[in-house]
Amino acid sequence: MIFATLTQADRYATLHPGFARAFAFLRSTDLNALTPGRHVIDGDALFAIVEHCEARHRDDAKLECHRRYIDIQLVLEGVDEMGWRPLADCADPATDYDAARDIRFFRDAPASWVATPAGSFCVFFPDDAHAPLVGDGHIRKVAVKVALAATP
Repeated sequence: MIFATLTQADRYATLHPGFARAFAFLRSTDLNALTPGRHVIDGDALFAIVEHCEARHRDDAKLECHRRYIDIQLVLEGVDEMGWRPLADCADPATDYDAARDIRFFRDAPASWVATPAGSFCVFFPDDAHAPLVGDGHIRKVAVKVALAATP
């Protein structure tokens, strides 16, 4: 897991072939003008999901993980207290893996919480279980989904 601000994103651009394009999209797009939902950047290899919703309470958040995608979750408005736990430490699955949606949920509690304010992002790799959209009030964010097999 990585926690940083968008101004620090260049530090991480070389970690994966799709990261440079993902960060370029985040920097060059009027993100506040995007409607909630999916926005294609490069087919299924790189796309963004915009969310604008009421935050959940920690007790209502479920840890989730993905196998095919890395998440870069940038907060645009509000504070998202994202829960985190190493996937290897998750022992209580709430669902089977859903391959069509690339997601699995767990009942385990997060090991830590990262208060992520507007302008900051978290990167969650497939071995990072995470519980997003937690806090008070409204959260507006964009999650860029980077396929593990992405190319530059």
